[in-house]
Amino acid sequence: MSRIPEQEPAALGLVGLNSENEMSTPTFEWLTAEEAAGYVKAKPRTLLLWVRQGKLKAFALSGTKRRMWRFRKEDLDAALLSRSMIDSEPADRAH
Repeated sequence: MSRIPEQEPAALGLVGLNSENEMSTPTFEWLTAEEAAGYVKAKPRTLLLWVRQGKLKAFALSGTKRRMWRFRKEDLDAALLSRSMIDSEPADRAH
């Protein structure tokens, strides 16, 4: 699994105090789109659809020709447990 330097959480204000009352930055497990898709057992295109629909949080990396996405494992778990990700009714398959 990929590790990205922990600069983003501090920039987002996600810092806290450790046991010695010093500022600490939480560590997150970052996944590529392919790794995240394997984790939730979906296709990478489905994950990107969920990102566009606002059902899943993702982070776009800048400085590349194509947009590269990274996902936090905690965000994947939270999205899967939320009611908005679960289809409560099966799709109508009547022809």
